[in-house]
Amino acid sequence: MSLTSDPPIDPPAVKEAKSGAGPDELTVVPVRHPWRWVAIAATAVLLAQFLNGLITNPGWEWDVFAQFFTAPTILKAVWITLQLTFYGTAIGFALGIVVAFMRLSASGFLRTVAYGYIWAFRSIPLIVQLLFWFNLAYLYKELTFGIPFGPGFFAFDTMNLVGAMSAAVLGLALHQAAYAAEIVRGGVLAVGSGQLEAAAALGIPKFRQLRRIVLPQAMRSILPNAANEIISLFKGTSIVSVMAIGELFYQVQVVYGRNGRVVPLLMVATAWYILLTTVLSVLQHYVERHYAKGAVR
Repeated sequence: MSLTSDPPIDPPAVKEAKSGAGPDELTVVPVRHPWRWVAIAATAVLLAQFLNGLITNPGWEWDVFAQFFTAPTILKAVWITLQLTFYGTAIGFALGIVVAFMRLSASGFLRTVAYGYIWAFRSIPLIVQLLFWFNLAYLYKELTFGIPFGPGFFAFDTMNLVGAMSAAVLGLALHQAAYAAEIVRGGVLAVGSGQLEAAAALGIPKFRQLRRIVLPQAMRSILPNAANEIISLFKGTSIVSVMAIGELFYQVQVVYGRNGRVVPLLMVATAWYILLTTVLSVLQHYVERHYAKGAVR
C-alpha cells in the first residue's frame, strides 16, 4: 500500500513568482500596527483633555499669571537666579577641573585629597552646606592670615565677611565642583591614551597636549553631562530661599503669601524655569555641534 498526500499549496506571492511575474506586478501589503494607532488615539485624547482643562479651568487664573509674569519684582528675582547660576557654574567648574586633574595625578596624596573632597561634598546635602556657610561667623569669629600654626599678621571679622548672597554662591560652587570634577575626569579618561603617547613622541609640551588634544576631544563627553548639571543647578537655586535670598522661587512665595494667589504665582515661576531651561538647552545644542565637527559628517 502506498501513502499519498495532496501537493502543498503555494502562497499567492510564490505562485506569481513561479508564473514569471515581475517585481512591479507583485502586491505589496504594508505591515499594519493597530495597537500603535490605539496608543496614539488614547494619548491624543488625554493631551486634548489636559489642554482643555488648562485653558478653561478658572482656577489657573491666567489674568493673574499675566499680571505678575513680567512684574519688576519677578524680573529682579529672575536676574538674581541667573547670577547664582552663572557664578555657581563658573566657580564650580573652574574648581572642578582642578580637582579632576588632582584625581588623575600620579601623586597618591593629591588623589586622596581630591577623592576626599568629592566624597564629602557629594555626601552632604546642599541645604546643609548652605546653612553651614551662612553661619560661618558662629563657627569662626575671625579669620587670621599669617604663618601656619604661628603668629598672625592680620585678621578679618567674619560677621560681615560672608553675607547671604556670598554664602549662597560659595555653597553652590563648592557643591557643583564635586560633580564637575567627576564629569571632567570621565571626559579626559574617554580620550585614548595612544594620542597622548603620540603627542609626547612628537615633543609637544604637556600643557599644549591638554589644551589642543585632550580637552577638544573630551568636550564631546563632558558637554552633555555638564549641561545637565548646569540646568540642575539653575533649578536648584530655589533651595537658597531658606536663606531669605530674593531669587525666583522665594519672591514668588513672598507675593502669593500677600495676595493668596498660590497657583498662578507658582505657574509664573514654572514658566520662567521652563523658558530659561529651554534657552540653556538650545545653547547646549549649538556648543555640542561645534565640538562635534570632527566626529560628525
